[in-house]
Amino acid sequence: MPSKKVCHRCHWVNEDPLYLAYHDEEWGVPLKDERALFELLLLEGAQAGLSWYTVLKKRENYRRAFDDFDPECIARYNARKQKALMSDAGIIRNRLKIEAATTNARAFLAIRDDGESFADFLWKHVGGAPKRNRWRRSEDVPVSTPESDAMSRDLKRRGFKFVGTTICYAFMQASGMVNDHLTVCFRHKEVTPMGRALSRG
Repeated sequence: MPSKKVCHRCHWVNEDPLYLAYHDEEWGVPLKDERALFELLLLEGAQAGLSWYTVLKKRENYRRAFDDFDPECIARYNARKQKALMSDAGIIRNRLKIEAATTNARAFLAIRDDGESFADFLWKHVGGAPKRNRWRRSEDVPVSTPESDAMSRDLKRRGFKFVGTTICYAFMQASGMVNDHLTVCFRHKEVTPMGRALSRG
């Protein structure tokens, strides 16, 4: 009888089917859709000081509460709407993070109004194509890089909040700007720049 194939994954994923699906199907896959990039950037900001697993479990609640992350809707949020969000137990009730969502939506629209693609604005920090890393151990993976430093500076210059370099690097990992799946992880080869069929957006 043939032995069962062992599936190795990155160190950070647990056995929750939700988390496994996120790791196996989303994390590290190149993402070019602007609304999806905006959603991911806001969720990475919401994660600050917490774990991504905590945010992931609340992602559907966030989509409901934040009008499916429509920047035009969020840009119009007023104090009453933000107060209502502070009462929503389905999301992380942090006033600064909630206010930042409106600030960031307006900054997103300003970039678009200037005639620049939000996807191009972000992806230029890796030259427009995914960067493939070859980390063997979890302790080798950086928490920030010169590229995430530059992205953070550019986003802050355009008025975005909760976009420090560590948040930006986590965003770059999740959106596939860098492939930081460990080399022992089965997804490392699957999300290389050659995996065109795996691109999102």
